[in-house]
Amino acid sequence: MSNTRTEIEAAVFRRLLQHLDAHKEVQNIDLMNLASFCRNCLAKWYVAAAAERGETLNYEDARELVYGMPYAEWKVLYQKGATAEQQKQYDNRNEK
Repeated sequence: MSNTRTEIEAAVFRRLLQHLDAHKEVQNIDLMNLASFCRNCLAKWYVAAAAERGETLNYEDARELVYGMPYAEWKVLYQKGATAEQQKQYDNRNEK
């Protein structure tokens, strides 16, 4: 069951990345405000998981895996500035 579980979890992760890719209109700040994680968090978790297994994975390379392109390119194409309300919600969430 261990291999099967790992394969299922990997498939779910790939599906999550596909879902996020299909919904580029959902900004990272929206994800942070609603779920306390974003695409960048996934990249950080990717790096951490690699390190736990003795592998080296650069953060920018991990972000490219998560975003499906270099982050700088994704940022220019899809990232919008946070609204005052989004930023306020984010700041309030982080104060707790």
